[in-house]
Amino acid sequence: MRLIYSILFYLALPFVVLRLLWRSRQLPDYRKRILERFGVYPFELKHCLWVHSVSVGETIAAIPLIRSLMQNYPSIPVLVTTMTPTGSARVKAAFADRVYHVYLPYDLPFAVNRFLKTMNPIVAIIMETELWPNLIAACDKKQIPIGLMNARLSEKSARGYQRIASLTKTMLESLFVIAAHGSADANRFIELGAVKDRVYVTGNIKFDLDLPTDLVSKGLELRHALGKDRYIWIAASTHEGEEEIILKAHQKLRDVNQDALLILVPRHPDRFELIGTLSEKYFQTERRSRVTVIKKDTAVYLGDTMGEMLLMYAASDVALVCGSLIERGGHNILEPAALAKAILSGPHTFNFAEISALFASEKALVTVNDVETLAEQLIRLYQHPSEREILGQRAYQVLAANRGALEKQITLLREVIKPVQ
Repeated sequence: MRLIYSILFYLALPFVVLRLLWRSRQLPDYRKRILERFGVYPFELKHCLWVHSVSVGETIAAIPLIRSLMQNYPSIPVLVTTMTPTGSARVKAAFADRVYHVYLPYDLPFAVNRFLKTMNPIVAIIMETELWPNLIAACDKKQIPIGLMNARLSEKSARGYQRIASLTKTMLESLFVIAAHGSADANRFIELGAVKDRVYVTGNIKFDLDLPTDLVSKGLELRHALGKDRYIWIAASTHEGEEEIILKAHQKLRDVNQDALLILVPRHPDRFELIGTLSEKYFQTERRSRVTVIKKDTAVYLGDTMGEMLLMYAASDVALVCGSLIERGGHNILEPAALAKAILSGPHTFNFAEISALFASEKALVTVNDVETLAEQLIRLYQHPSEREILGQRAYQVLAANRGALEKQITLLREVIKPVQ
């Protein structure tokens, strides 16, 4: 099965590279360091603790874990791999040159083997659910322990892996530990073939979010630049199909409060220009990359920079976490929770089903479905500041009550890292 997979990957490789170049039209960084995607790197490591986080979301989750590894094993270098330039940028923003970073190669036998030979990891720590057959097989052959940390598996993803059941079972059996978000995730991994005794429910490491000490003060600075007395809400990590809903809801909000300001942050940088043009059809729009202090008649502030989402949250009154108004599965609601912000979400949260259900059960999350319900909640929270304060405090309390996954996951990793120190 893995041989068939590899042959198909080789056949698809020209199209994979073309897609990379196509994406580079909007995000030029996709054109850089292409050799790394084939296992060719500018340096070698004698050994390292290797953490793989696909893109921005997984990297944010991995940051506390990486910091803990650096503190616990200061003599062992840490290597972080990502698949996207945005993930790379997030690693550099968080750690500068204190960790090594490269792109993970394509899952081709020659590239994977070259990567492992060059970097010599003593452990492979894969964040969430990034299962590559050739990579896992190569690690297994070289006796490199593989841990799937902060692992999540939605019903939809489980059905996808079930289609390649034998290959999935082989991969899962090769993992020395799976640290799952919740019992539902754990059960899905076991049903797909994971060894039951190696699957642990540790909770979600994202609850252990570590905020920069100066974030609140910098958030206040940005708020003053945007208008300290304005009602400011953020639509964070938007996808195609959501911006029209958001902008129309903002129109209805501004019918009630003409000073209301929307911070609009598209998920993918290659859509910044497109969404900026769309927003300008509706409102006076300024862009974060060009303007830091805005005029009073500005209605939308486009977050077209990288690594500033927490800052944008800190400057806002209400946070709509997107990817949820459409069937995308939602994004991380824990960042605004850590800042005690009133949180809104669409109904499609299957990527974070257990977290969303937990927040909803504690009345710390408000679900909206469309233009009308979004506008209704935005207006309600504008007119009743005490309600958004209560909602934000509930969110923070849920976050605080569920911390602790980080220490559990570090404990699991110590079993394989200690013998090789």
